[in-house]
Amino acid sequence: MAKKNGILLADGALSSLAALLEGEKEVYLIYDENLTAFAKEISAAVPSIRKSIALSTSEELKTMETVLAIERQLLQADATRNALLLALGGGITTDITGFVASIYKRGVRYANIPTTLLAQVDAAIGGKTGVNLDGYKNMLGSFLQPQFTYLCPEVLRTLGQRDFLAGAAELLKTFLIADGGRYKEAVRFLDCARKDKRGDRNDKELMGLIWEAAQIKAGIVERDPLEQGERAVLNLGHTFGHAIEHQAQLCCDDIRHGEAVAMGIIMAARLSEAMIIAENGLADTLVADFKSIGLPVKSPYPLDSLREAMEKDKKSAGGKVKFILPLKPGEVRIVPLSPAEACEILSKI
Repeated sequence: MAKKNGILLADGALSSLAALLEGEKEVYLIYDENLTAFAKEISAAVPSIRKSIALSTSEELKTMETVLAIERQLLQADATRNALLLALGGGITTDITGFVASIYKRGVRYANIPTTLLAQVDAAIGGKTGVNLDGYKNMLGSFLQPQFTYLCPEVLRTLGQRDFLAGAAELLKTFLIADGGRYKEAVRFLDCARKDKRGDRNDKELMGLIWEAAQIKAGIVERDPLEQGERAVLNLGHTFGHAIEHQAQLCCDDIRHGEAVAMGIIMAARLSEAMIIAENGLADTLVADFKSIGLPVKSPYPLDSLREAMEKDKKSAGGKVKFILPLKPGEVRIVPLSPAEACEILSKI
């Protein structure tokens, strides 16, 4: 098993968690209700699990009400400050569990077993926890580093193609930020995986890419744990992406987080080119790459409808938002702009 920066790359099944949790006396498993089979497997292997709590997961249910419901179950189970909360699921589950851990009895430990590609490369790494407020993403939250993040190939085999691709958007985002060579490798791998009529994915190559992306994010987080500087680059595609998600929720449209991020990255690239920051043709190159693997590239919503959501971005300060603009694969720049300025520039393209 590979270990680095609190990230563990498993070489076996979920049952190998038993050795990892040996010595723990008080474990509480919080899991996505769609993963009952995996939850039972873990519970059978880890005798220290005192209680399992199933979650219905959606952005609409990622709220303080859900957090308080879990807190009450922990209280009723007499969970102490020595408890370890074990999150099994995608980014919604790990975000909620981390937030619960950060406030229960002023803080207990938690660990992540991310079961989606998106969570393995992004959401479950870095210690950002939180829930939504009135439809706006992650407005309530805290920073709390997990004890470990356990990356296991077994859980990814159950992912449907759409969810897999939503995670691929975050994988590509990470390499666009810090490793242009790996970005090209990832596009090639994902393109080949899509063309394989059997839908096969090479576990070894995929987990290698996941490991590299996870280490890039972990390194950035280690240097800037509270997002005071460099860590902001991890928001590439997210300022536009969160606004797209907000609009999708208002319109009852089905858009995954990773899909919104993919559209947001393209918008950021076009903004970067329009401001003569990016190398010429970058946006079209990214559009071709994203299309080749099946990712959406164009927001279905007008700029005016996105601007209001961006103005409520939790990272907004003094009317400005730190837009992360790509220069070329492997290099980005932080550019403070008001949402109105960004939308005005894009409207002229």
